[in-house]
Amino acid sequence: MKFVRYLISGVFLFGMMHLSAQEVLTPEKMWKMGRVSGLQVSPTSNTILYGISKYELQKNSGNRDLYILEEAAESPRKISSFQGSEFNAVWRPDGEKIAFISAEGGSLQMWEMNTNGTNKKQITNIEGGITGFKYSPDMTKILFIKSVKVDKTANDIHKDLPLANALIIDDLMYRHWDHWEDASYNHIFIADYSDGSVGKVNDIMDGERYDSPSQPWGGMEEINWSPDSKTVAYTCKKLVGKEYAESTDSEIYLYNLASRNTENISAKGFDGYDKEPVFSPDGKKLVWWSMKTPGFEADKQRIIIYDIATKTTNDISAGFDQSSSNFVWSDNSKNLYFISGIEATYQIFKLNIKKGDIEQVTEGVHNYTSFALSGKNIVGTKMSMSMPTEIFNIDKKGNETQLTFTNKKILDEFEMGNVEKRWIETTDGKKMLTWVIYPPDFDKTKKYPALLYCQGGPQSAVSQFFSYRWNFQIMAANGYIIVAPNRRGLPSFGQEWNDQISQDYGGQNMEDYLAAIDEVAKEDFVDENNLGAVGASYGGFSVYYLAGHHNGRFKTFISHCGMFNFESWYGTTEELWFPNHDIGGAYWEKDKPKSYDYSPHKFVGNWDTPILVITGGKDFRIPYTESMQAFDAAQI
Repeated sequence: MKFVRYLISGVFLFGMMHLSAQEVLTPEKMWKMGRVSGLQVSPTSNTILYGISKYELQKNSGNRDLYILEEAAESPRKISSFQGSEFNAVWRPDGEKIAFISAEGGSLQMWEMNTNGTNKKQITNIEGGITGFKYSPDMTKILFIKSVKVDKTANDIHKDLPLANALIIDDLMYRHWDHWEDASYNHIFIADYSDGSVGKVNDIMDGERYDSPSQPWGGMEEINWSPDSKTVAYTCKKLVGKEYAESTDSEIYLYNLASRNTENISAKGFDGYDKEPVFSPDGKKLVWWSMKTPGFEADKQRIIIYDIATKTTNDISAGFDQSSSNFVWSDNSKNLYFISGIEATYQIFKLNIKKGDIEQVTEGVHNYTSFALSGKNIVGTKMSMSMPTEIFNIDKKGNETQLTFTNKKILDEFEMGNVEKRWIETTDGKKMLTWVIYPPDFDKTKKYPALLYCQGGPQSAVSQFFSYRWNFQIMAANGYIIVAPNRRGLPSFGQEWNDQISQDYGGQNMEDYLAAIDEVAKEDFVDENNLGAVGASYGGFSVYYLAGHHNGRFKTFISHCGMFNFESWYGTTEELWFPNHDIGGAYWEKDKPKSYDYSPHKFVGNWDTPILVITGGKDFRIPYTESMQAFDAAQI
């Protein structure tokens, strides 16, 4: 137990070295915070609908309730209080009702209530429950999502063994991220609707072995009605087995309610991800985001405009070196609003469809995560490293006004550490944005231990997120200087910077990490003899790799669910398109990809520093056996 025992002792002393008596952010305080999500604006007023999730540590459970904030109100009003959570809350198109999903009746079903929260009524009674829904604009239909059993299970095949819990697997892919395939698929259903009553139901994917929304994280943003209520646009990857496991080729489909025909409108020239179609209000166009490169899940998200009359497409973002998502049309269909990452922040942008001009609407050190149009203004959910998500109003000039203060009472109890933006020169002469987070009681005359934060993804920006897992303010509150570089491979700095990491896992991005910690360690207030490195997923791999290449820089390492042995990882991960693109292919190929030379297990002989290994049992992209191998190596 030498490595782990020494590390646990070392981390405690290392982290508590410069604590002060003042109140600081702790995990207990953080888990008391309400988490704002699900922003919706009424179609007939400027009333805001949203949800707040709260958790109880002692019960190890959470609950989500719904709130409204009326334009002239001083504070939000809670409008739901079922024992379980309410989610997928939306305004009915006429603004007269609010609908949501709840398990109050025994299974997840659609409910409606008055806009003040009264007269709650269960609308659907679908066997097995539903996971999402949307009204048609004319309110004569609803679409909803339900899991449908299509394949046979072991119990179906062997009816004489009803209690067997075996899985019969004869093809890929047999699990998604955190759950095993269960012979069922997400299907879209359309049902008649009339003033709170649901009638005839039709499965528009009847018998198909495909998911919409897509597995594992797709939601209702992947499915939308046309303004005339005659067509449904949806995202689906209609592949099975090995083809599915090796491909990112999801498509955009149009389902015609009258003819019951389904048309693939992205079949030609769109071989990567195509997702989240949204009709323009005039019904003439459809927009979705698209990735050009097959198998590359972190490619640029292009803005594709589809002309419904001519059936032609146009990449309207060809000259825009950023990814785009969360599309919202202006009422006159002339402008398109969206969210895009720029220099490790996420901002709202506006695109003039006719001219192709793109204008940045918001600016600042923050992330916008969702938004809706509200008259001439925008209402959005915003967070930063120092602020959990709240709702803001944004006027046409980009000026922001905070509307909700969900966690003010908790936040007033302690001080956040300062977050500093630095540009650090890399070993190849480029500039790298690095966030440096200081302890709340920072005193430049003292010396502090420093933690290098290694990001996961690998293509996921170290942006202004307020994380409930890897929270920089909690780390800093325990007496650390946190160094969080946007190393090579992270988005929001142009596609060249993003793409460079593929098949270079032990290369330039590792040099970027070391450049960041070396530069900050030069400061008089940093104890250069007390440096650590921490990370999860790709960040966990980074820690393992640095453990064999740090040349004495670090005194401790912490790795969570990291890749340790590329060969065993390739043979156990479920989404093969990822290693095929980012690693370069399988380890048994004749010309074995160079990436395998970067596998951390090859450098364990150089490990000379305590390391804490953390893992979870349901990360199927990087199975827990990777962590077990690293732990065993550290012990031996």
